[in-house]
Amino acid sequence: MATKSAHAYIKGVDSQPRKVSIVASLVRDRYVADAIVILENTPRRAAKAVRKAIESANANLLNTNSNIDTKTIAINRISVTAGTRMRRYVPASRGRALPYEKISSNIFVEVVGEEKAKKTAEKADKAEKEKK
Repeated sequence: MATKSAHAYIKGVDSQPRKVSIVASLVRDRYVADAIVILENTPRRAAKAVRKAIESANANLLNTNSNIDTKTIAINRISVTAGTRMRRYVPASRGRALPYEKISSNIFVEVVGEEKAKKTAEKADKAEKEKK
């Protein structure tokens, strides 16, 4: 049985990388089905974005390789990096403007899955029918 992999890269998530990486560490090295259940019950804003990235990587794997056993799909790698920073200003007293940055995140998810075992009995039956 061969191992196949696929990935998804979500850019510009409107949460800070520090907060998203806490959620990503909850599901690191788990099966996709387990990770989705965990994220559905996680009361953090970043859980929705991480779940979306995992589901996207899962769909990419299933669409490119139709012979994948869905029970064996696991998260191989998940990483959160800093995205673009938008510079903004907030008004302050005496006509001043205080700068701050809105930081976004990038989420990378790679999933792996095993191919389904091919049934050798069916092949043997087909070969016998062709010989007759």
